[in-house]
Amino acid sequence: MSLTAKGAATRARIVAAAADQVLERGVGGTSLDDVRGATSTSKSQLFHYFPDGKHELVRAIADFQGARVLDAQRPALDRLDSWESWQRWREAVLAHYTRVDGVRGCPIGSLTAEAAAFDPLLRDQLAAYWERWAELLADGVRRLRSAGLVDGAADPDAHATELLAAVQGGLLLAQVRGTLEPLETALDGALDHLRAHAVA
Repeated sequence: MSLTAKGAATRARIVAAAADQVLERGVGGTSLDDVRGATSTSKSQLFHYFPDGKHELVRAIADFQGARVLDAQRPALDRLDSWESWQRWREAVLAHYTRVDGVRGCPIGSLTAEAAAFDPLLRDQLAAYWERWAELLADGVRRLRSAGLVDGAADPDAHATELLAAVQGGLLLAQVRGTLEPLETALDGALDHLRAHAVA
């Protein structure tokens, strides 16, 4: 869809507002009427920007939230080449979820759990997102290996999976307990496992 600058700004405003509603209420608990009310958008406007309706809007939300989560980890996420850089990444993750009230969970994790099973396009989109995040973490482990900071037994893909699982599992427990402490504990545990491969 080709949009004017004003149209693109309107669409982005709708996506951002809808993303907050979906994070709070879930996909099933958020209707297009809710989105229209929150954005002062008419039905015709909403379908102009999202011709396929709610499915298309949810996919746009996935793009928006995915970019926001990854961007919040930058530049540390792209420069994981020392123990100090991994510590900066850890702090960026915790700061992001503190700032956006992570006790509500991960927006992408929530979409994956709730909506991906019903929308094959969304499932593929989210799978690509998780692979992209995992690959960025795996690249960081590879840089540690190239620098001689970890031994050859440090498996980049395995550690990336463990780190992602720590973030998502920590956020799930954060929802239950109402505190981000589980995220911090899980993340530190995964990083300690990586540090166990450190070369003296």
